[in-house]
Amino acid sequence: EVQLVESGGGLVQAGGSLRLSCAASGFTFRGYAIGWFRQAPGKEREGVSCISSSDGTTDYADSVKGRFTISRDNAKNTVYLQMNSLKPEDTAVYYCARRSVWSSCSRDVQAYSYWGRGTQVTVSS
Repeated sequence: EVQLVESGGGLVQAGGSLRLSCAASGFTFRGYAIGWFRQAPGKEREGVSCISSSDGTTDYADSVKGRFTISRDNAKNTVYLQMNSLKPEDTAVYYCARRSVWSSCSRDVQAYSYWGRGTQVTVSS
């Protein structure tokens, strides 16, 4: 059974940092791209970042470029999202997800079939 479990969320002041973790199990982790998404109240889920399985290619939404860094540790079956210089508009539930088939990076919600339950990130002003 594919499982993805997020952790590391919390309450932080604007300008602060958090590191989210996504622990995966139930599949060959190194063979799949992993994405981070977020959903704020009343808004659609959006792709924040992704990392491919093969060469570690990454992609970021313009709103987080230069502030967020995605990485993966295939030995630990874990993907991380380091979030620096956080802003109140980063407040959302953050989800990690596994691509359905392909190993390449994508920030399209429709490209992912397996999702974690999410972790809340709240940035106060």
